[in-house]
Amino acid sequence: MRKITAGLFQSLDGVVQAPGGPNEDESGGFAFGGWVVPFFSETTGAFIDAIFTPPFDLLLGRKTYDIFASHWPKISGDAFADSFNAAAKYVMTTSDAPLEWENSYKFADFDAIAALKQTDGPDLVVQGSSTLYPGLMEAGLIDRLYLITFPIILGTGKRALPGTAPAAFRMIDHRVSDNGVTIAVFEPSGEVGTGSFALPDEG
Repeated sequence: MRKITAGLFQSLDGVVQAPGGPNEDESGGFAFGGWVVPFFSETTGAFIDAIFTPPFDLLLGRKTYDIFASHWPKISGDAFADSFNAAAKYVMTTSDAPLEWENSYKFADFDAIAALKQTDGPDLVVQGSSTLYPGLMEAGLIDRLYLITFPIILGTGKRALPGTAPAAFRMIDHRVSDNGVTIAVFEPSGEVGTGSFALPDEG
């Protein structure tokens, strides 16, 4: 059985749109593409390298797939790029447009992802692809979630974890870079608990 690790780059106000470059996703007039670049450091890079240490396969939404497919196949002789190009890419999409990046496969629904998870093979990594999170969470398919939060407020843009079902998590790892980037790794821990700070005679 495979495990699914999912992660997002996010701003302090939860924006996940176009972290890696100005032309990644300009929808909605978003003007801050590439906002993670000034904050990237050895700490953040080492964490990402560990997440994407082969073997792994990728689970992607169509938008993130198209961004990656326009970049990584053009790079060779680089260990990180080589691992991305060699990995199987499982893409959640309803589009009939071809998936031209090598080793790419179309998936139509979360049932197909659940079935894939039951097979033998490398663990699956979700990077970006924020539209997948509500369905993955609702189906209980995410085994590990990492959030890399950058010390910046963007004020506009697509938000992290839109419409995700309520769930509780426990932190299993964390670190902070010298320039204020926080990295937190979580695993699901069940349902959301509630309580009250009211004194007994106030309840």
